Amino acid sequence: MDITTVPLDKPEDLNVILGQSHFIKTVEDLHEALVTTSPTIRFGIAFCEASGPCLVRWSGNDQELIDIAVRNARSIGAGHSFLIALREAFPVNVLNAVKMVPEVCRIFCATANPVEVVVGQSEGGRAILGVVDGSSPLGVETEQDVEERKALLRRFGYKL
Repeated sequence: MDITTVPLDKPEDLNVILGQSHFIKTVEDLHEALVTTSPTIRFGIAFCEASGPCLVRWSGNDQELIDIAVRNARSIGAGHSFLIALREAFPVNVLNAVKMVPEVCRIFCATANPVEVVVGQSEGGRAILGVVDGSSPLGVETEQDVEERKALLRRFGYKL
């Protein structure tokens, strides 16, 4: 098996969710799950079909985000993988809805960080082995860092 990394090609501020599922129905079910979370959400979905015509299936409500999702799904090229490009919502706002889609098997990452997808290539095809999500830790938070973290969460409205 050959192991490589595929960097996601996305704007710096764009959130993505990368996962694995098992059926062509995924595209429509993910679309429905996302639009029911928020009336203002913008997204693009791409799903790599793993049998039959082996197409990249897509959906969404924003052409730029659909194009980003499709381009990255094609680069990754792993059967039964999906990528959601997301704006006007954060992954934390939609992740439970995505995970509740019956076809979804796993989530590899949900992030706005730079992402490298670790891909294994065999004679049978490609598989996502994992992801490199952002940077490695540079230290341990101080008391001031704790205060800043708590203030940030409250400023965003995630904590009271």
